[in-house]
Amino acid sequence: MQNVHLKERLRGGETVIGTFSGIPSPSLVEAIGYSGIDFVVIDAEHGPVEMQTAENIVRAAEITGMAPIIRVPGNESHLILRALDIGAHGVQIPHVSTKEEAKLAIEYSNYHPQGKRGLSPFTRAGKYGSAAENHTHRNNENVLVVVNIEGVEGIQNLNEIITIPEIDVVFIGPYDLSQSLGIPGEVEDPEVIKLIKDNVKIIKNNGKSCGSFARDKRYLEILVDCGVQYITYMVDSSMILQSYKNLKKLFERLSINK
Repeated sequence: MQNVHLKERLRGGETVIGTFSGIPSPSLVEAIGYSGIDFVVIDAEHGPVEMQTAENIVRAAEITGMAPIIRVPGNESHLILRALDIGAHGVQIPHVSTKEEAKLAIEYSNYHPQGKRGLSPFTRAGKYGSAAENHTHRNNENVLVVVNIEGVEGIQNLNEIITIPEIDVVFIGPYDLSQSLGIPGEVEDPEVIKLIKDNVKIIKNNGKSCGSFARDKRYLEILVDCGVQYITYMVDSSMILQSYKNLKKLFERLSINK
């Protein structure tokens, strides 16, 4: 576990930048890591990645000093357990809407006394048994727990959710939030922006870091101005697509002007 630096930076009030990885490729994630961004969220919710590949992606991220976080498919013990046992530095848990669901997320992510995570020190996270003595304490100290608030119900219950001390980051998902408001995809709608702005203050005033997703440079500026600290910028596939679109436009312009 090497994400202590990321947690310390967040606790110190710094802003960190990452991206979502939906393409199940360790080589691609390694290349992304050399950009110098702070973390990558390996997407096991919307992406096709399997655990064996995810383990190698975690290794690839670590090589570059980039913290690997796994967005699990759901708030279930076996999903969170496997993600952390392969050595992910943290988990991002989707669709947390109530205090009870947030408590479960913490229970599944932590060992006793904070939680009830299944214990085997003979995993990659436990250095295959070589660090068994301090394994549970080290993991409870180092694991980054991110809960995703992705709907009106979660926003309404936010004041209760943020009372749980072990939550590190409360992540407001703008796309699912827009859908919950009846305006799917309209993430720049004033109502969506206002909800993010208002709740960033609540989250930070309660000692948590706030996270959210930026689909482009303009949205990145909005989130930074709001005080969001844990920002995921775009998705690897979309970044690659946009880069090649820009190349195609450049090529066509140069060809016309020749």
